[in-house]
Amino acid sequence: MTLREYTPQELAAQPIGAWSGEAYRRVVGALRGQLAVEGLTQPHWWTLNHVAGEPGTWTRAALVERLAPYEDLGIDFDGVFDDLVARGWLREDTGVMTLTEEGEAGRVRAKERNMRVHQRMHEGIDTADFVTTINVLRRMVANLGGNGNLPA
Repeated sequence: MTLREYTPQELAAQPIGAWSGEAYRRVVGALRGQLAVEGLTQPHWWTLNHVAGEPGTWTRAALVERLAPYEDLGIDFDGVFDDLVARGWLREDTGVMTLTEEGEAGRVRAKERNMRVHQRMHEGIDTADFVTTINVLRRMVANLGGNGNLPA
């Protein structure tokens, strides 16, 4: 799609909430659509990534505390964890979650799907422009009382 060009004044007058909201819906919708191919939700994906990223450290309670601020669908995290255990993708030993081989294979498939969405989203966008956009959004969040720092 070819984008029309506008003057800086026209662009500066645009409602950031409308554009950031539309971007959110498009990006998250595309990611959720690709995860759904694997029968996953975003909380499934987050769980798999956190458990894979720090093996042997995540309990249910710690993971819920970490992920709850990002969840916007009212999903029951225990149901997500139970689903991953029932699939054979996640194992719990003495309360600590670990990915199985099947879970890691599913995580890698989902990651590849998400990477295709990210590549499509970044088409025609210079890295420096993307970085500027993220920094502008971080500053807006902080200016309005939110946490503008990157997730730990």
